[in-house]
Amino acid sequence: MITRFQSPRLLLIGGGAVARTAEVLAQLGFSRPLIVTDAFMVSSSMVDRVVAPLRAAGIEATIFADTVPDPTDTVIEAGVAVLRAGDYDCLIGFGGGSPMDTAKAMAILAAAPPGTHMREFKVPAQANRGALPVVCVPTTAGTGSEATRFTIITDTERDEKMLIAGLGALPTAAIVDYELTFSVPPRTTADTGIDSLTHALEAFVSKLATEESDEYALRAMRLIAPQLRTVYAEPGNAEARAAMMKGATLAGIAFSNASVALVHGMSRPMGAHFHVAHGLSNAMLLPAVTAFSLNAALPRYAEAARAMGVAGRDEGDQSAAAKLVEELQALNRELAVPSPAGYGIGAAQWEGLVPTMARQALASGSPGNNPRVPDAAEIEALYRAVYA
Repeated sequence: MITRFQSPRLLLIGGGAVARTAEVLAQLGFSRPLIVTDAFMVSSSMVDRVVAPLRAAGIEATIFADTVPDPTDTVIEAGVAVLRAGDYDCLIGFGGGSPMDTAKAMAILAAAPPGTHMREFKVPAQANRGALPVVCVPTTAGTGSEATRFTIITDTERDEKMLIAGLGALPTAAIVDYELTFSVPPRTTADTGIDSLTHALEAFVSKLATEESDEYALRAMRLIAPQLRTVYAEPGNAEARAAMMKGATLAGIAFSNASVALVHGMSRPMGAHFHVAHGLSNAMLLPAVTAFSLNAALPRYAEAARAMGVAGRDEGDQSAAAKLVEELQALNRELAVPSPAGYGIGAAQWEGLVPTMARQALASGSPGNNPRVPDAAEIEALYRAVYA
């Protein structure tokens, strides 16, 4: 049996790693970067953490800071215009998932003829070409985008979050520095933390899982699960921040190779229609979707519970899996994850879009990787179950 496994060419992981950005670029032969980030990273001077070491090495980087949460096709087109107007040899995605996804999508779109729309790369298409290599520097411990072959872009005309996959979206290198996460507020810490846990769990139970992806998924769960509450309550805890950051990257490698499943399939439409942050929408869905899927892959969910430390090594599968669902519910309570209703989404508005969201979830392909593959009616029932 032949297993395909994909990951960045270079990973630099550890506290203070961002100070070595210029060394990474030099090692890869790059010297003319376009930094893709957002306005907050500029106004807060966070972007200086990557600009300063470049400047010290004699590299003057240009900054594109128009990235928005849930990046859109229009922002990608604007970024590509900047890219084509300059003389750049790489992109640096600096920030959370949105700047990194934007940089990856820019590289893909820039490799296509002018006038090409981003939706032409939507799954099941394969986006295997990028105009320039991408180096990612995450500032949150969650999306894992620094290590994946995926990017998520909103089609503004159709109000749809598009999953785009291929080697063109796989970063050439990633610089993973947990010290960049100390200033991340508790709400974002919780949402991105549950996001990374979801990545690891879905990669482990995915129908596309392999022995190799399992190793990364299990290691990620062992790192993330014991530290989620700590990092939420103690933002300055270096040990917790380091574990979460490393775990998020390992989870990214896991789901980049095994793909995600039903939680992500249902999460993307929530983000597109209601602008719920991706990690938060995953958190809203995770307990209910796990309970729905449990009996279709009981040994896998039980093993995940053991890896997370919520069940004993010798505990039976049924008991261990039940404890997993209880733990996910407890995490949502203790990390103050609201329901869609608690988030402020009106019942009529939610109900009116349930059929559309279910259709878009199925069209993404992710539910097909789930241990229990749902039909549209079952997805609609899950949306209604999580609402309140």
